Amino acid sequence: MAAALALSQRGRGRTAPNPNVGCVIVADGRVVGRGWTQPGGRPHAEAMALAQAGDRARGATCYVTLEPCAHDSARGPACADLLIAAGVGQVVVAIGDPDPRTDGLGIARLRDAGIAVEPGVLAEQARGAMAGFLTRRAQGRPFVTLKLATSLDGRIALPSGESRWITGPQARAHAHLERARNEAILVGRGTWEIDRPTLDVRLPGLEARSPRVLVLSSSGTLRRPDDIAALENVDHLLVEGGAETAAAFVRAGLVDRLLLYRAPILLGAGKPALGDLGLVSLASAHGRWRLSDTQMLGSDRVEVYAAN
Repeated sequence: MAAALALSQRGRGRTAPNPNVGCVIVADGRVVGRGWTQPGGRPHAEAMALAQAGDRARGATCYVTLEPCAHDSARGPACADLLIAAGVGQVVVAIGDPDPRTDGLGIARLRDAGIAVEPGVLAEQARGAMAGFLTRRAQGRPFVTLKLATSLDGRIALPSGESRWITGPQARAHAHLERARNEAILVGRGTWEIDRPTLDVRLPGLEARSPRVLVLSSSGTLRRPDDIAALENVDHLLVEGGAETAAAFVRAGLVDRLLLYRAPILLGAGKPALGDLGLVSLASAHGRWRLSDTQMLGSDRVEVYAAN
């Protein structure tokens, strides 16, 4: 299942409105098929893995990160039916599909066909891997990552506005990889007009993964952070600045993940990373974030926090 979860990340940021699913088929102790949801949502991970496995899928075990779909579509048959037709012997599922067209029905159909189903394997990791799809289903909006690159004293630029570069090349490459994992990237109007950021992915081989660019503006399509709920085919949104836009998303409770890059420099007087958060007491600032990962990127450190 861990391998299937890793495969699912290959599709993250490109499959909306479908989930980014991973699938591995194992026969006689060997992997005979691998699949992940393709750009635009089709083919599904199971269909890709079954096509690779061919006849070797008969009697094999299928590991899939999300319950196989049970509804037919003009774009392809139900994955539960494909697995039954292929004659797999067992299906191991990480989590159920909240889509009402499948919810529980995919597993039931497999069991009715005599296929053993084991659900709940690495469920927590799967929920993290498909956070965009699940957040859209549960809350009606994209999963939001807020990215900040600061000095040790929390500054994003000198008083003059100079900000290139706060972090080093390894941290910037990591940030570009993060961009490639989102369908859209958002900045405030001030950042857009003053800095004119390109907001693309500049990593060899991943240039085509550049996300859609959005600008938060009082006169634009997106005027408030909660307008992101209306975005079509965007399940993962990366917010990159500036300080007032970042603060607006935090105040609205719309940040699910905080990506904080810290450079080992001190800037003193300069531009802060965040505007006013509307806090009324220091106590209200505590308990909102949980550290989920940290690593060194050259001389810089990246810290990942999940919202509580």
